[in-house]
Amino acid sequence: MTLRVDTRAGAGVALVTLDRPDRHNAIDLETADELAAVWCAFRSDDSVHAAVVTGAGGRAFCTGIDRSVRVPQPASPYSLDDPLLRIGPKAADLWKPVIAAVEGMACGGAFYLLGECEFVVASETAAFFDPHTTYGMVSAYETMLMAQRMPYGEIARLALTGTAERLGARRAHEVGLVSELTPAGEAVPAALRVAETVAAQPTEAVQGTVRALWAAKEATRAQALAHAPHLIALGNLPPKRQAGLFEERRTGAAPRVR
Repeated sequence: MTLRVDTRAGAGVALVTLDRPDRHNAIDLETADELAAVWCAFRSDDSVHAAVVTGAGGRAFCTGIDRSVRVPQPASPYSLDDPLLRIGPKAADLWKPVIAAVEGMACGGAFYLLGECEFVVASETAAFFDPHTTYGMVSAYETMLMAQRMPYGEIARLALTGTAERLGARRAHEVGLVSELTPAGEAVPAALRVAETVAAQPTEAVQGTVRALWAAKEATRAQALAHAPHLIALGNLPPKRQAGLFEERRTGAAPRVR
C-alpha cells in the first residue's frame, strides 16, 4: 500500500496520506489506482463527510508522477494516456469536500490533486513549482487546473520558470493559492480542524455547495482540458532528451524562492 487512510481522523473526517516519503511522495501506478479507489469509496461511506489529503515525511506533499513510471503513449496527438487524470476527487465524482494540507514541496503532477481540492492549508515550509518546461515538457493539465485557483500572471510565472523559481508559502498565501498559512508541522492539524467544521454541516447542503462552486468554472475547465493531449504531443521533447535535461538539472543552481 502506498496510501494511509484514517477514516476516524476527526468527527466525520478522513485523512488520506501519500506514504512514499523516500520518493517525496511521487505517484506511481499503484498510488494512482489507490487514490482513485479511495475517492470512489468515500462517495458511499456515510461516516466520511470531508477529507484531508497530505504527504508523509514533511519534506514533500507530492512531487508528481514517479519518473520510473513508463506509460506507453498512442501515436495520435489527440490522445494521451495519463494515469494522473484519475487521482483527483472530482475525477471520481466525489463531491464531499477535500482539503489539501501541504508541507514541503508540491510540484508538477501534485497539481492534479491540488487542482481538485476545495482549498489548501500550507505550512511555512511549503513551496510550489512546476518543472515541466525545464525538462522540455508542456505543462498542460497542471497549468489548466491551477489556473482555476491562481491569478493568470502567477500561474504563468510558476509554469514558465520551471525549476529556476519556487513559489514560497507566504507568496502563495498572498495570491490566494493557500487559504491558511501555519508554522512548520502544523498544516495537517489546521486542515483537520477546518475539515471538522465543514463536516459538522448538513452533508447534503455541503455537497450541493461544492457542486455549485465547481459548476461555476466547469465549462471553461472542460474546454481547456480537451486541448491538452495534442498540446503535449506537439510540444514535448523526445523522452531521451527529457531524461538528459533531468540529469543536467541535478547539478544546476539552487532555485530561487519568492
